Amino acid sequence: QILTGLFLAMHYTSDISTAFSSVTHICRDVNYGWLIRNMHANGASLFFICIYMHIARGLYYGSYLYKETWNIGVVLLLLVMMTAFVGYVLPWGQM
Repeated sequence: QILTGLFLAMHYTSDISTAFSSVTHICRDVNYGWLIRNMHANGASLFFICIYMHIARGLYYGSYLYKETWNIGVVLLLLVMMTAFVGYVLPWGQM
């Protein structure tokens, strides 16, 4: 995720009028840009699937009984969700 994100950031423009055109530029003009973008998006989805499986395992085994550890996990989940939201809105909703 970090490597694909850095590669995408090298070609991304965050201006409100050119954000979507820079995404289409990455997909159409950059060599294997479409592949890097899809790997980045699918990698984020896979990461969240792994997180939800980890939460389900914690619920199944009763890990929520350890309050401090569980609360740290909830805080980390919220931070990851906020980071994912920021990554989602970067193209200004024109995906």
